[in-house]
Amino acid sequence: MAQPVLSQLRINRSRLTQSLLTLAQIGATPKGGVCRLALSDLDQQGRQWVIEKAKKLGLTITVDQIGNTFMRRAGTNPALAPIMTGSHIDTQPTGGKYDGNYGVLAGLEVIETLNEHQIETEAPLEVVFWTNEEGSRFTPVMMGSGVFAKAFTLEHAYAAQDKDGKTVKAELNRIGFLGEQIPGDHPCSAYFETHIEQGPVLEYQKKTIGVVPAVMGLRWFDCIVHGFEAHAGPTPMEIRQDALQTALIIMQSVVEIANQFPPHGRGTVGMVQVFPNSRNVIPGQVKFSMDIRHPDSHVLNQMTALLQNQITKVAKERSMVIDLNEVSYFPPCNFDPSCIHAIRQAAIDLGYSHIDVVSGAGHDAIYMARLAPTGMIFIPCKDGVSHNEIEDAKPEDLEAGANVLLHSMLTFANRSA
Repeated sequence: MAQPVLSQLRINRSRLTQSLLTLAQIGATPKGGVCRLALSDLDQQGRQWVIEKAKKLGLTITVDQIGNTFMRRAGTNPALAPIMTGSHIDTQPTGGKYDGNYGVLAGLEVIETLNEHQIETEAPLEVVFWTNEEGSRFTPVMMGSGVFAKAFTLEHAYAAQDKDGKTVKAELNRIGFLGEQIPGDHPCSAYFETHIEQGPVLEYQKKTIGVVPAVMGLRWFDCIVHGFEAHAGPTPMEIRQDALQTALIIMQSVVEIANQFPPHGRGTVGMVQVFPNSRNVIPGQVKFSMDIRHPDSHVLNQMTALLQNQITKVAKERSMVIDLNEVSYFPPCNFDPSCIHAIRQAAIDLGYSHIDVVSGAGHDAIYMARLAPTGMIFIPCKDGVSHNEIEDAKPEDLEAGANVLLHSMLTFANRSA
């Protein structure tokens, strides 16, 4: 079909919006959100709904051994590896309608638009939903894409248990998604992921499209401060070994260090456990989490070194034992320049305002970037709120992101290998 016709191609806003609202009814919560935990009965229902929609579009379905599900539209050249898009449909316990789900349904809307206009592509197109991206029920997070990219083994993922002792492998088998294809034995020539921003930048800047050049690296630590519990009344202040007061110094340092590296430095203490947690007992032990992020590996290492030095200093000054254990590390991820260019050019051609936005959250695209040229498209979400039942996005922004996805994929699907 002639290029001028392709340039005028647009997705159907109302159809995409209705698909999102319909899927959101599976696991709907009273506050308007969604609770559809990975490999639960509700996840099974959501998966089946998406698959039935894909089958109606004429797509062929493949499920691998970790439950990743691929939905393919054939191309005119079967020798070419597919152009892939997708995300996840599992949610947080108090999740919203758009996180992950938008990326999957935007992909299916791209397919339906092409079908509607009888447009063929040279390379096949695929829409995928990955298993357990959220990590709410099972860890690690981004499990399906991580196994696919060989970041960790299938056996490691299978052995993961939820709070009731149920394993990933048993639950995959129970809901009928223990597939046969070996994870990773599935070609991909490029991967695009469309997502709500999960932050406030686009809305604040009044821009429609976020072109994502990179995802911040992150390091998670558990810090344990060992003090000595004693009665709050008889024990003089000058001889106390108060673990909480010492911990507070370090917690504040996490924030201060992040503020030294604007605009992308991040430092958060999100979990604190105080022992014995009694009103009239001096805390004898405090365990807390530390989350530091930055898109530059060198800077992230600098932040880590400053934090470690501060802990050493505080431990010496206060004569206390402080343990620091790294529990997770994701290096910064830089996306493919050709994918970034395709997304930016599509936004320009379609007349959408756009800016570059570094992602502060993790996505399946991080692992896919290890395997194939990868890019991400962000759209605004209301007040930057995500992982919350009130998560929201405007229909016109949902449409814009899907249109950019459509034209980015066409750019890759119609060029010869």
